[in-house]
Amino acid sequence: MSNMTKVIIGIVLPFLGTTLGSATVFFLKKEMNSKLQNLLRGFAAGVMVAASIWSLLIPAMEEAEAAGTNALFPVAGGLALGVGFLMLMDELLPHLHPGAKAAEGVPTAWRRSTLLTFAVTLHNIPEGMAVGLAFALVSGGEGFAGAAALAMGIGIQNFPEGAAVALPLRQGGWSRPRAFVGGMLSGAVEPVFGVLAALAAAGVDPLMPWLLSFAAGAMLYVVVEELIPEMSQGRHSNLGTVFFAVGFSVMMVLDVALG
Repeated sequence: MSNMTKVIIGIVLPFLGTTLGSATVFFLKKEMNSKLQNLLRGFAAGVMVAASIWSLLIPAMEEAEAAGTNALFPVAGGLALGVGFLMLMDELLPHLHPGAKAAEGVPTAWRRSTLLTFAVTLHNIPEGMAVGLAFALVSGGEGFAGAAALAMGIGIQNFPEGAAVALPLRQGGWSRPRAFVGGMLSGAVEPVFGVLAALAAAGVDPLMPWLLSFAAGAMLYVVVEELIPEMSQGRHSNLGTVFFAVGFSVMMVLDVALG
């Protein structure tokens, strides 16, 4: 199996999470249970933080050192660029986070459902990059387990995101099939950026440390800006925190022991 085939298989998993989340529009009238959302977000946040370290930053250092360059500049620089890119997009693109009342970014008269879709689509970009790059690093069978764990962790996070888009579309008057397709398409950017990142890394090897650390910085921004605040919404509960630790541990064990 070629590396590109593995990349394609890997990016299908997160897209499947969005699709399954969107499919809840056929069974639910309102939003998902808040405890289940907190559990899924906490687990996904733990997976993404661990993946940022073991699947992205450490490989970025190793790639830079293998190329005979100082790892500090491309890794720290790429990380800063990743955080800065998402911060800039948050400021420039109008969007509305699930559960929020006011939109962020440039003022606009766009409908709430459109703004929700923009928010999910924006934050799928670094996740798609991270999965594509993780699978691009797979050599033979080595590293496949860690890359697959990353894809599954992001797929779990995409489940509530798909529901967060599809259910408001349904409440806004869309038919169930149309709302399902709308929610599913909010995750379409993820496989696109996964393939683009993998192709960029394969075409220009010196870019790999920058791309890996860029994806790590962008993912960490999503975790701190989105997942951690959202998993603490509602009544005080340690559920999200507990499953953050579970997700972090699972990803760490898979990546270190099997990667």
